[in-house]
Amino acid sequence: MKVLLIKDVYKLGRAGEIKKVAAGYGRNYLIPQGFAIPATAGSSQQAERIKVKATERRAKLNEELSDIAEVLNGKTLTFAVKAGETGRLYGSVNDDHILEAIQANFEIELEKRQVETEPIRMLGTHTVPIHLTMDLMPEITVIVHREGEPAILEQEADEDVIEVETESETETVDDYAEYLPESSETEDFQDEESTPAEETGIETTA
Repeated sequence: MKVLLIKDVYKLGRAGEIKKVAAGYGRNYLIPQGFAIPATAGSSQQAERIKVKATERRAKLNEELSDIAEVLNGKTLTFAVKAGETGRLYGSVNDDHILEAIQANFEIELEKRQVETEPIRMLGTHTVPIHLTMDLMPEITVIVHREGEPAILEQEADEDVIEVETESETETVDDYAEYLPESSETEDFQDEESTPAEETGIETTA
């Protein structure tokens, strides 16, 4: 089916674009969540209005969030965890842990959808993009190391180290999991004439 996006959706498209998507994804997620409306033969003019409005709104957000992007970009978070001999974690470092670390260390509160990462289950260094807007995506480095062993850093850390053990979590799947993209970044750009059917020791280094 074809839908007209009224919000930016990460990995799918920008507000004002008409996209062909799986019927289940469109009907069960995009439309009821207010991310899109069904595209019709006469959607072109409506799409253009939404696109203009979205571009103005996105430019304003880029300006407002540029300071946050500057703070986060290039930062390193280290997590001390329990892991087996193969390096596999007893549990995982997930988006909730990263969100909590960002808020604790930088006093920046983000939404879960803005952290683009699968649960980290192995020791090592991982790059995690933070989706502030479609155009503004600073990257942080997440180093997961074994408890009792030092983290291998590219540079010495000046900040204090805060250690909190991670715990194994039980993963759940919601009703629309099969339709959800890996993550989505959305911003409200609804056309006035349209009405949609409506997360571990932590060390930071610059």
